[in-house]
Amino acid sequence: MSAWLLPDHIADVLPSEARHIEELRRDLLDTARAYGYELVMPPLLEYLTSLLSGASQALNLQTFKLVDQLSGRSMGLRADTTPQVARIDAHLLNRRGVARLCYCGPVVHTRPASAHATREPMQFGAEIYGHAGAEADLEILELALDCLQSARLPAHTLDLADARIVSALLESEGAVPLGAEIKEEIHAALATKDVPTLSGLVRGLPGLSVAARQGLLALPGMYGDAKVLDEAARVLPSLPAVGQALTGLRWLARNLGEARAGVSVGFDLADLRGYGYYSGMRFAIYAEGVSDALLRGGRYDEVGAVFGRKRPAVGFSLDLKTLVGAVPARALRAAIRAPWPGDEPTASSLRAAIARLRTQGETVVCVLPGHESEVDEFHCDRELVENAGAWGVRPIASQLHTV
Repeated sequence: MSAWLLPDHIADVLPSEARHIEELRRDLLDTARAYGYELVMPPLLEYLTSLLSGASQALNLQTFKLVDQLSGRSMGLRADTTPQVARIDAHLLNRRGVARLCYCGPVVHTRPASAHATREPMQFGAEIYGHAGAEADLEILELALDCLQSARLPAHTLDLADARIVSALLESEGAVPLGAEIKEEIHAALATKDVPTLSGLVRGLPGLSVAARQGLLALPGMYGDAKVLDEAARVLPSLPAVGQALTGLRWLARNLGEARAGVSVGFDLADLRGYGYYSGMRFAIYAEGVSDALLRGGRYDEVGAVFGRKRPAVGFSLDLKTLVGAVPARALRAAIRAPWPGDEPTASSLRAAIARLRTQGETVVCVLPGHESEVDEFHCDRELVENAGAWGVRPIASQLHTV
């Protein structure tokens, strides 16, 4: 086997793509900061007892495990940053009021999320802690849309859902509490709209009412425009949590529509993809050419409970490596080509001219001796030349302009 081969779904990021990813990272963090979000940087590596506390089986399976050579304890490489940010909010910040936090860094997955996905996503996310009202849900949705606008994403679709609907049906009066494994199987069948499998699963649930069973089986077909909410109100059992969820979704759609002309808002009430910590409103944003959701988020009020401080929370995350393939490539900022200063009498003045241009924000590429004929990776459109004892910048093969 060649020494340069990498594992499946692991890849180097080469200069042009790396530059684009870094530009996107800066734009997204600047957008979050404009909303008042503070940047945090959780560690890539943690003890498993903290990293997977309260985590779903899906997150557990996605986590690489190893043994700490210093303590002998089991550690893991994070597969998702949200639980870590919940720990920071609960124990390190410990604020009584609202906390707005954002992050951007690599996560590592044992398996790719899809056939063409990387196992080392660059995860960006933003989260609000401390406000249980729908206002926080609306803010996080608006921030998510503004982040994608800053990335220059073309037409995209926002799908809304609410985890309380499925929970209310499964926990309706008379239903026997379910184990985590059967619950995840039901969620998976709903997410993939696998009605035959779903039917077999709910048929065997003890104590589940006929109305709740019929409601669960109807959910895979409840996707589309606002008429979906009317259908849900007509077909689903009249449970308080179901009514609250549908009212909340109507409110969010109405406020998004009023604030953002042209936003395509839809609903998919069976969408339960992602990790199982969601407890309320959920959303996903889809873009043309991307097989799965480009961005996912929602409310997860239970995440901090395992750290001893249950706080209302809502947020979202996306993978920059996926995003970079969905947005138009950005033009490379042209640079200035300069000769190597060397030991010539004019070297000090040339170095001063190069330094002055760099402090002005210009990219100045010095041509090393003997490499004058090599490919110009920065597509330099200007050059630094000497004229009458002074260094100046001129368009390549054009007239001189003094620095």
